[in-house]
Amino acid sequence: MKQIEWNNNILYLLDQRKLPAETAILECKNHHDVCMAIKTLAVRGAPLIGVAAAMGLVLSSIANEFETAEELRNYVESAEKELRSTRPTAVNLMWALDRMLTAIDKPGYLTAESLRKLILEEAMAIWEEDCELCRLMGINGAAVIPDNANIITHCNTGSLAASGDGTALSVIRQAHRDGKKIHVFVDETRPLLQGARLTAWELSKDGIPYTLITDNMAAHVMKEKKIDLAITGADRIAANGDSANKIGTYGLAVIAKAHNVPFYIAAPYSTIDLGIKSGKEIVIEQRDPDEVRFFGSRQTAPENCNVYNPAFDVTPAELIRAIITDRGIIEQPFATNLKQTLCGV
Repeated sequence: MKQIEWNNNILYLLDQRKLPAETAILECKNHHDVCMAIKTLAVRGAPLIGVAAAMGLVLSSIANEFETAEELRNYVESAEKELRSTRPTAVNLMWALDRMLTAIDKPGYLTAESLRKLILEEAMAIWEEDCELCRLMGINGAAVIPDNANIITHCNTGSLAASGDGTALSVIRQAHRDGKKIHVFVDETRPLLQGARLTAWELSKDGIPYTLITDNMAAHVMKEKKIDLAITGADRIAANGDSANKIGTYGLAVIAKAHNVPFYIAAPYSTIDLGIKSGKEIVIEQRDPDEVRFFGSRQTAPENCNVYNPAFDVTPAELIRAIITDRGIIEQPFATNLKQTLCGV
């Protein structure tokens, strides 16, 4: 089972909440199902959320026998608003939905059937492009990984976070394919253990050597000179290079700076948001306090204790050595080079 499949007008998603103990499949038959999958983290990872949302609009387009293209477009636009509200931080969600809305903004002479076909074609184009972006990120980024490297990563940035090989894990996978002897330290990634549950699972399947550590061990491991570089993904990158990613990434970057360990971000061009000047403008998602009060199904804190549970933090640009993208490796100064890479100016 792949992380996402489309068959007979049903979107199938690998339920990431159950991994690694259980392989369960979600059947999404309408856009409401996709919204719930995104909200509950059954599907996660910025690029994959974007693809799933685009396919959610496909599901909305076939929900009813719309008589006119205008009726269909109105329903799809209402579904788009619902999908957009599911998670506020990952820009790929908004990027994919904006692209879908642009595609359906066609003259009124389109029939409902032709508009439905156009929606499917655009969503599949986003899906296929995401796979190619993953491949290119891997090829570009593998160059920064030396032979015999020890790499530390945070959260999950592999096939479970994208349509293809992923972002940061695509880089690691390509280095492994190139024959480099590498070893990965995997941050557990509290509170939902995406590193322990998902990244370790993916690396195991790929046969890439790794060691799982808790998040608060990273400084000690670096102090022991066991880390050569750090690489993570991103959910939104501001015009100045500030990068939002899973909570704990900022701390890892600070520790890397203190130990002279180069810190890299890997993300597709669609994660770069030139519409915001810095990370101060990034909305940070706040999640259910029970994600912290419980460890899986086991209660580990007083039932009604106060909890602060931001899902993401922002790593300042000055802590990032370079940003690995499908369009190449972008180095400092990010404010100039990100715009140059995306816009050619």
